[in-house]
Amino acid sequence: MHFANQRILPAVRNMKDFERLMTRDLEYIVLLEAHLGQLSSLMRLAKKHDKKLILHADLIQGLKHDEAGTQFLCQMVQPAGVISTHATVITTAKKNRVLAIQRVFLIDSHSLETSYRVSQYAKPDYLEVLPGILPDIIREVGSKTDIPILAGGFIRTREEVDDVLAAGATAVTTSLAKLWDDPVARPN
Repeated sequence: MHFANQRILPAVRNMKDFERLMTRDLEYIVLLEAHLGQLSSLMRLAKKHDKKLILHADLIQGLKHDEAGTQFLCQMVQPAGVISTHATVITTAKKNRVLAIQRVFLIDSHSLETSYRVSQYAKPDYLEVLPGILPDIIREVGSKTDIPILAGGFIRTREEVDDVLAAGATAVTTSLAKLWDDPVARPN
């Protein structure tokens, strides 16, 4: 399993939270927003603190979420992983041997069916399901795709974390800082 048995993957949007996580006992961090010009320094800081960054490719300002942009990200920035809603980004990350996480937004049954088709084509290493608060949907997506699931979105309590993990999610992605320090977050 990836993530060294880390069950909570902190998802950060600002530099204050990013810097705060450098001192935490969590190896993997999801960086949701950044400017292309910041990535080198952020990667250096993360490596200095033995952190592995997963970058949300769609939210990097100044980077196009296409094959060339993803190749640049994988070869020059060298993150541990890439998250995207775009199949091209996922397939390119996989070709470059970077952990590829397909983000899917489940707003209705049509989006659920579409996510099955896209995941069959892109073959991501993980599916990040949003909203992740739905244990029954986590179970269904996991069984229909046979792809490990990350649950994200609207998970606000330890009980909700436990519920989605019990439903089969590998880990929870969350920007809710109070969950980052929860004992369930750290590896066994």
